[in-house]
Amino acid sequence: MNSETYYLFVYGSLRRGFHHPAYQYISEYFHFEGDASARGTLYDLGNYPAAIPSSEGIILGELYRIRETAQFGWAMAQLDDYEGVVVEAGEKQEYRRAMTDVHCGGKEMKAWIYWYARSVDGLPVVASGDVLEYFKSRQG
Repeated sequence: MNSETYYLFVYGSLRRGFHHPAYQYISEYFHFEGDASARGTLYDLGNYPAAIPSSEGIILGELYRIRETAQFGWAMAQLDDYEGVVVEAGEKQEYRRAMTDVHCGGKEMKAWIYWYARSVDGLPVVASGDVLEYFKSRQG
């Protein structure tokens, strides 16, 4: 396998069912590989979730692969901007992009994920690990 990873794991507003305009971008540049999971804990930020790496919980999401590997750097730079990875002087980074182990279709592989870069103290935990299910139950 190529030493560069062209996979992206998403768990929040970039998922298909979230119906966020950013998903249009994902669907244009990335191919849906399947439902997937990663180790971590999800928190409720109000309108979107935050994920923190943890060996305790499971985060449910989706795995994507870039359609054109030559576009990977540019595509990820756009997502870094959307996720608040790149900030102006004096601003605090909201998310950081890192590699994580992802399970998809009975296989384990490496994929990029956006971990929350701020404190989660006092935030509600999304115990199911599935933000779509959680937000639907919260509205009901």
